[in-house]
Amino acid sequence: MFTGIIESIGTVKQIQAQGTGLLFTLSSPISHELTPDQSVSHDGACLTITAVEKDTHQVVAISETLQKTNLSGLKPGDQVNLERSLTLQQRLDGHLVQGHIDTTGLCLLEMDKNGSREYRIRFPEKFSGLVIEKGSIALNGVSLTVFDVGLDQFSIAGIPYTEEHTTLKLLHPGNEVNLEFDLIGKYVMRAQQTADI
Repeated sequence: MFTGIIESIGTVKQIQAQGTGLLFTLSSPISHELTPDQSVSHDGACLTITAVEKDTHQVVAISETLQKTNLSGLKPGDQVNLERSLTLQQRLDGHLVQGHIDTTGLCLLEMDKNGSREYRIRFPEKFSGLVIEKGSIALNGVSLTVFDVGLDQFSIAGIPYTEEHTTLKLLHPGNEVNLEFDLIGKYVMRAQQTADI
């Protein structure tokens, strides 16, 4: 379980095929603190640390993960948001994030708002019931508030601090993003769908 408050940014150093999955080697300021078997959010996707060496760590994304996220499009040199899992001693500054990506979205628009930056994101319409005005979403692992919600689009805004400490500053029109919808909203929707069964 995560909060969507990004801890560090990692840089992809190497990508190798591993069966139907991909083995990623990344470097980051927190890599040396990680341990094998630890769960770490990589751009919002919960991945297990398989190896650590000095300032690098490795994770494997299996085919299911690659199909539901933007990780298959990563290249050496790309940056990803990193967050270690929540402990019971931490404040929940973001929102409850599982690290289970629901789908990807597409950045349609980026606007400078003189003190913040606004982005317009398109997503598959079948998830429209999970996006509400002023609700929470995890975009590439970053906990954000959505507004100006439509059937298949919403907007988010990044304040300077968030832009500086996450990869949000690298988001431009045409970029694919990982989306995880609000956990509570998913349970409510499922309960409604199965109420008459």
